Amino acid sequence: MGKVEAIIKSEIVRLAKREMKKNFVPLSRDVRSLKGTISQLRKTVLGLQRFATQQEKEMRGQKIPLEANPEEVKKARFSPRLFKSLRKRLGVTQKEMALLAGVTVGAIFQWEKGIFEPRGEKKRILVALRKLRRREARKLLEERRAEMAPKRDSKPKRKERRKAPKK
Repeated sequence: MGKVEAIIKSEIVRLAKREMKKNFVPLSRDVRSLKGTISQLRKTVLGLQRFATQQEKEMRGQKIPLEANPEEVKKARFSPRLFKSLRKRLGVTQKEMALLAGVTVGAIFQWEKGIFEPRGEKKRILVALRKLRRREARKLLEERRAEMAPKRDSKPKRKERRKAPKK
């Protein structure tokens, strides 16, 4: 009886191995092909990352132009509400908007209150600012701050007053 048990056991093991191999071989082929696909995707992503960093470096070197054609400037209307909504959409303060437009904070305040309207070159700049997105406005603001920094440093310092000698 021991011999029959061993034969049955060996036959079960043999059949189980055959069934496992039937299922395992196609799966191993699939795994191999997926590994190849993943490898290709990694190479593609690396190439795209390199390209993106190169483009980013080139973009940093370029200044954002504030351009608007005369027709757009002529058609443009500015109301205090629209001007304030432009500033809010760009996510800047009145001081930052003044730096972007090249005017004083008082001018921004007066435009938002409707006391005065922008004219000429300032109106052209504001029409061009309408085309910008928040990120571009931030970048332009940083450029303007960088331009202004050397000018601020070059100002002569105030002389200290001499105190009159005590009598």
